[in-house]
Amino acid sequence: MTMADAVDMTASSAARVDVSQETLLRNRKFVRFWLYFVLFTLFALVIVGGATRLTESGLSITEWKPIHGVIPPLSEAEWQEELEKYRQIPEYQQINKGMSLDDFKTIFWWEWAHRLLARGVGFVFALPLAFFWLTGRLESSLKPKLLGILALGGLQGAVGWWMVASGLVDRVDVSQYRLATHLTIACLIFAATALVARGLAPHSAGRADEGIRRFAGWMVVAVLFQIYLGGLVAGLRAGMTYNTWPLMDGALVPGGLFAQTPALINFFENPKMVQFVHRLGAYALLVLALWQMVFAIRRAPGTTHARRTILFAVLVLAQAAIGIVTLIMVVPIDVALTHQGVALVVLFFACAHWRATKGPYPLPEAPRRRRDEDEVYAAV
Repeated sequence: MTMADAVDMTASSAARVDVSQETLLRNRKFVRFWLYFVLFTLFALVIVGGATRLTESGLSITEWKPIHGVIPPLSEAEWQEELEKYRQIPEYQQINKGMSLDDFKTIFWWEWAHRLLARGVGFVFALPLAFFWLTGRLESSLKPKLLGILALGGLQGAVGWWMVASGLVDRVDVSQYRLATHLTIACLIFAATALVARGLAPHSAGRADEGIRRFAGWMVVAVLFQIYLGGLVAGLRAGMTYNTWPLMDGALVPGGLFAQTPALINFFENPKMVQFVHRLGAYALLVLALWQMVFAIRRAPGTTHARRTILFAVLVLAQAAIGIVTLIMVVPIDVALTHQGVALVVLFFACAHWRATKGPYPLPEAPRRRRDEDEVYAAV
């Protein structure tokens, strides 16, 4: 083989590498758009779940039928059968006794829509995942990440029924522990999906230094913890306890925070303490966001990473303001849902910022590249 032939083979190999890299980038774009759509459906699911809770509709369906439950009652007799099942649980007997069929239909549709949307999210995630996997469009490094998210989704379905079951026998509502767990797992799925999607996106800036990366990671943890505290507030209806700000019952530290024994249980079962801790969590999150902003501006002035911390601090401040309005207005449904929705926006931005400080996922080596180069050098 002549030197000219070797040069031609090298050029051909380079062309195949370029085409392969182009294919990898195109596949990344499709996977990224799919994951962003999954995020949209997850956002809708959490909002519908919040509306189901705020309208006290979550116990209207007393059975778990993963397949047959997709079909709602279609006749008057079937509606009466569902209402009769609802009449057997404490919520109806102690709170909604005498509820008309029309009123029951209202709460039923909320819970049915929530469950149907949850199933829909599962299909929106699982079917494209199978397609990308089987057609070779999915990078090997992404497979365990996406399988982990799918497993969390399956766990979330079981936790959802575990939560509902807590309100069907002895209680008139669901356990705040289980509700907070259900909400937190939903947000973990949301956060994990956001991290993978952002890792597949082009990055305008390089990796940030280790301090900025570490701070961004801890901010994600802080946001998730505050959302968990919000789940406890929702489960105990603790938002109704004190509806003034900045004072609570005329004091910065209200009385009755340790009314229950042992003392530790107050942090989970005393509505006064739970709201107090959630308020403190909001203040702490805002301080952390401002601290991160100052830290990033000093460490990397003028960079995209620093500018993102400014926007994040603004989002956290806005969320705190919405939380205050929610309290003062005594938790109206529309404002409370806005508060819940903005919490997801804050979480998404925290995850996107953290992933951006680490740079995009590295592209895998183009197939055949090494073998082609070896052939060229051997021929020469």
